[in-house]
Amino acid sequence: MSASSQSLGAPRGRVRAGGADAPRARTAIGRLLGEWDRGAAVFRGIPFAAPPVGDLRWRPPRPAASWDGERRAYDFAPAPLQPQPSADSVMYRTNFADRRPLVMSEDCLYLNVWTPDPAPGTGLPVMVWIHGGGNRYGYGHQDIHDGRALAGRGLVVVTLNHRLGALGFLAHPGLAAEDDLGASGNYGLLDLVAALTWVRENIAAFGGDPDRVTLVGNSAGAAHICHLMAATASRPLFRAALGQSASGVGRADGPLPSQADAQIQGLAYADGFGGRDIAALRRTSGVELIVRGHFGPVVDGRVLTEPTDDVFAAGRQHAVPLLVGTNEDEGTVYARPGEDAGAVGDARFVGPVWHWARTHRATSGAPVRMYRFGRRPPLPPGLPDLGVYHTAELPYVLDNLAQRPEWPWQDTDRRLASAMADAWARFVVTGNPGGGTLPPWPEFTGPNETSALFFGDTVRTRTLRCPGDR
Repeated sequence: MSASSQSLGAPRGRVRAGGADAPRARTAIGRLLGEWDRGAAVFRGIPFAAPPVGDLRWRPPRPAASWDGERRAYDFAPAPLQPQPSADSVMYRTNFADRRPLVMSEDCLYLNVWTPDPAPGTGLPVMVWIHGGGNRYGYGHQDIHDGRALAGRGLVVVTLNHRLGALGFLAHPGLAAEDDLGASGNYGLLDLVAALTWVRENIAAFGGDPDRVTLVGNSAGAAHICHLMAATASRPLFRAALGQSASGVGRADGPLPSQADAQIQGLAYADGFGGRDIAALRRTSGVELIVRGHFGPVVDGRVLTEPTDDVFAAGRQHAVPLLVGTNEDEGTVYARPGEDAGAVGDARFVGPVWHWARTHRATSGAPVRMYRFGRRPPLPPGLPDLGVYHTAELPYVLDNLAQRPEWPWQDTDRRLASAMADAWARFVVTGNPGGGTLPPWPEFTGPNETSALFFGDTVRTRTLRCPGDR
């Protein structure tokens, strides 16, 4: 369906004028005016929840307010508040170095939609992309996440923001005391459920099919997808899952913290501000909060009522088709001097992803496939040789090499990006990424060895082995 946008007569250039040719959509809370961008209709900065500010800081997301008239969805909304990585850091230059200046705000709960045909009732499959960044960095509209190329393959693509760091994951007894379920933490995960609920209720207005939603994400985004497979509230909201280079189960540092342990961590964090009072913390600058602490998912008592590992072990997770994989050199940007990068990558990424695949296949019976990414990207001058580092696959799977114009891409990279994006699109459409020009893609067998598809200088079937039991 890669030519679908042209067959629909969509303008090939960029059309922002609010005339009859501009794309429009009518959501449950208001009408939107988008723009055509090289064959895809784009709607940017759509609110899916109320701004989580003031008294709504550290509360589950509330519904967004409706509006009158036609809202211009031309511009991306601010990114979530987050620390700024050093401009000299490897991860910044390979993953976060956008060409647009970064605008951040605590008012960040917005999403973006790319669609080849915004006509209601078109019934296109939907890909919801969840960004990575270790629950501390990242945002949905990073240029490397641009959805136009995937939309050109016949998909509706959604990218989104969620709360990060202490604003997204702080647990504290004061927060639990004011919650009707006694829950605290995981506000960022609750944001994801709110965004998926918005997709369920509104994506048909953009040409999407709410019954054909696939979650796709890398790094922390992949781990979040694993947790969403375990969360009862999110299970009806998607039908397949694709996780790149991380997992929410089989983690090297053990299962998710309990609510009690997470609250102890939250109290220690509050002590750093001279007290434990939530009202005072709500008056504290959000910037100060996010730079002085880092948190992640916990068993909060609302969206996650038990450890995700326990849910998967018992086979109570969402039994959806699953595609997972890792890169050849996941540990190179994380290993400290003297550490073995291979061991770091195996413990932090490869082993947990293998555990996700093995457990899901064993306890759900759903089809599972695995890939390994092995193409060494041609980094621009000034960066060290990192091999096939963590996040190296991102420009390829979304066919976004053009978003890194300063990198000396070769024809091999372009062919690989086209093949991987086609495979990811097929998975969203059918739940099976195989086909096209690819060699046969076997299902995951495990428990300690499986055939998988290897995406390197060439694409071939390869035997992978588990780096260790977890």
